Amino acid sequence: MSRAGKGESRGDPAEQARAICLRLLTGTPRTRKQLADALRKREIPEDVADEVLSRFEEVGLINDSAFADAWVESRHHGRGLARRALARELRTKGVDSALIDDAVAQLDSEQEEATARELVARKLRATRGLDREKRLRRLAGMLARKGYPEGMALRVVRQALEEEGEDTEGLGDDGF
Repeated sequence: MSRAGKGESRGDPAEQARAICLRLLTGTPRTRKQLADALRKREIPEDVADEVLSRFEEVGLINDSAFADAWVESRHHGRGLARRALARELRTKGVDSALIDDAVAQLDSEQEEATARELVARKLRATRGLDREKRLRRLAGMLARKGYPEGMALRVVRQALEEEGEDTEGLGDDGF
């Protein structure tokens, strides 16, 4: 028998759809598109799925705007992701472009740059002993993978390397 279980295998499609959505929403918030995809995969008729999803939105069980806001907050502070990477992730989850724009607007350029500086500061020590260009590439590459614009990434890394150089003046070129 399928993973859906006995309760979802027969009976009213609307009941099946509600049960599927409630089970999926129990573990973690989901977007309307994620739930619609799950219902389509379980062969729930599209009109029934739309009706159930609309009702879930009415009562607040599905809220793509709140989902996007929470996603941006969590992933920026937890993983240090920049606006561009966050927008990309939200697009893959089916969040509407206007909601994505509103959610990533929570982060201003100064906040984003401060996070980039923190990320570089944490990784800086691990690159000691490498030549300056290699360190620059590794650190800027790390920021690029997290969605930071190239110009900001290079500026933040260069500043961090210069500040570190001031701390290690009098030592050899390799910082030792």
